[in-house]
Order: sequence, then C-alpha cells, then structure tokens
Amino acid sequence: MSDFLSGLVGKVESALGTSLSGAVQQQLQSLLQPGTLENILSKADDAGLGDKVRSWIGHGENLPATPDEIREILGSSTVHDLVARTGLPADAVLTAVAHFLPAAVDKTTPDGTLPAQAPTKDA
Repeated sequence: MSDFLSGLVGKVESALGTSLSGAVQQQLQSLLQPGTLENILSKADDAGLGDKVRSWIGHGENLPATPDEIREILGSSTVHDLVARTGLPADAVLTAVAHFLPAAVDKTTPDGTLPAQAPTKDA
C-alpha cells in the first residue's frame, strides 16, 4: 500500500505542479501535538480504526490508512482547515496525509506512548 500511495502522491504532485509532500508535511506538525494526537486516537476509536492508529504509536509495523479513513480519523473540520492552509484539493491533502501521517506519528512516539501534554500556565 505504501508504494501505491507513494506513486499516487507523485502523480498528484505532477498534476498540481507543486510539492504536495512539502505543503502537507508543514501542516502535519499541527497534528502531532500531544492533545491533537489524543483526539486523533479518540476519533479513530469512535470510527473503529483505533487499532490502526495504535500501530503508528506502538512498536512494529505501521498499518496503512486510506484517504477515507484519514477523513474519518481527522474529522471534516480538520480536513477543511488543512485544505485552507495548503490551498490544495481535499483529495490531494487526504492522499498525502494518508501517506505521511503514520510515519510522522511513529517518529513522534518513539517509546510507543503518546507524548504528555505540557501543563497549562495559569495567568
């Protein structure tokens, strides 16, 4: 699946004439914040995709995700936000996120657990 998604990302980049990976990878950083990762896992659990996201967090092979699964995991408001910030079509963003998010989550959670949220500062 990874080879398929890599090829698809390449074709989308060629068609759009832009670096899809660069635009999306910049936006992935917002998805990798501790609170956001917890929300992604919670939404994945609600959608029956929790085991898939846990494979990205845990040790071992990262299970691939489809663009439709990414839409379910992130929710429409996050997808709309990513589309607005990248200026790319939703299908292109979802394809790229499906390709890059599993590895990005894996790298953010090298010990196999979600990072702790930073304590909030009271004014």
